[in-house]
Amino acid sequence: MTKRTLRRINWQEAAVALSARLPLKQLHPAVLSWIDDCPSRKKWVVGFSGGADSLALLLLLWAHWPRRRTRLQALHFNHRLRGRESKADEVFCRGVCDALGVEFISGSWRAAPQKPSEAEARAARHDFFQQHSRTLWLGHQQDDVAETMLMRLARGSGTGGLAAPRPVHTLSGGRVHLRPLLSLKKTEITTALKSLRLPWREDSSNSGAAYFRNRLRHTVVPAWIEASQRDALAGASRARELLEEDEVALEAWVVELRLFAKKGRMSLIPLAGKPRALVRRALHSWLSRQTRSGELSRQGFGALLDAVQRGKPTRQSLGSEGFAVIRDEVLSFVFDGKPRRKFHGSTN
Repeated sequence: MTKRTLRRINWQEAAVALSARLPLKQLHPAVLSWIDDCPSRKKWVVGFSGGADSLALLLLLWAHWPRRRTRLQALHFNHRLRGRESKADEVFCRGVCDALGVEFISGSWRAAPQKPSEAEARAARHDFFQQHSRTLWLGHQQDDVAETMLMRLARGSGTGGLAAPRPVHTLSGGRVHLRPLLSLKKTEITTALKSLRLPWREDSSNSGAAYFRNRLRHTVVPAWIEASQRDALAGASRARELLEEDEVALEAWVVELRLFAKKGRMSLIPLAGKPRALVRRALHSWLSRQTRSGELSRQGFGALLDAVQRGKPTRQSLGSEGFAVIRDEVLSFVFDGKPRRKFHGSTN
């Protein structure tokens, strides 16, 4: 698409027209509820790649909430992996934002690996987003839910992993990620854009088979939908919501037990006789509080979980700085004075 073609589009009129085709009632209700409670001074930052989903998201936010327009900001991250195509994505995004009067901030991956993994590319992008946002809007939709669920099933995730991506995801430090398009399918979004003859950018790397998500998207998910003979995407979306409800219930139960004491200790007495799922959630919560612990393998987590459930006296390494110690039905982290490690936590 040329700059002249891009300038011929009245993006403000297009945003209003798109909001008529995708009204508020079609956006995710959890996000709409969050908006009702959101302070008007909060800045809304949109992850804007130029693809159909992020374009629709930006246009809908601009059109549905006119009072927020002056506090809208778009973030674009250039991975610099597709040469001129990557640069053209940035030009497109900047042009749309200029037409809408939305502040545009771009960043780039200046030290990209020769053949970065999907996880490395995502981490670089989210590091950039985190630097510039506390309230981040993302364009994930129902197809993304199904793909993410299948990816995480393959690695054996529990409820926390399978409940992603969440419509309202509160993170540490008060940051929040919002995904109002999770109630829509990809085809519903692209059909609405096409009906208005609106262009968007296609990432050519998404058509290949180098990444696991792409293989699922082009081969597995279509076959799965056909074999199910039902609306499998809506089914996956419903399953995700039920898993999120279970995850929230486990978290609330852990809080009610009041397990955590000073100096990072966790009492095991209230966990006696409780379901293993609750003990697992409590251990995850305890590990997340241990800023000096190293990364724990799946096998290591399983061994520690068994010890916690039995209240068995234990001394298990948690990286280079110390140990998880169970003594007198209390789990604590014992620091041994060695240099700190960068990572902490466990698999989920």
